[in-house]
Amino acid sequence: MLFRCPNCNSHDLGRVGTNQLYCWHCFVEMTTENDRICSIYQVEEDGSLTSLNDLFLDDSHQEYLA
Repeated sequence: MLFRCPNCNSHDLGRVGTNQLYCWHCFVEMTTENDRICSIYQVEEDGSLTSLNDLFLDDSHQEYLA
């Protein structure tokens, strides 16, 4: 499954865990489940994660697929 970043629409995503992707263009991390993006986080300078779910996801959990 080829995902697009919901923030910058890039396909340049790397897998950082079993169900985790990382965008190399805008530095957001995503968790996936059943071919859908479930959570989106901004990676801060100190390595902590800030949720961006309220900006990108709605109740229907939009799919960001190619």
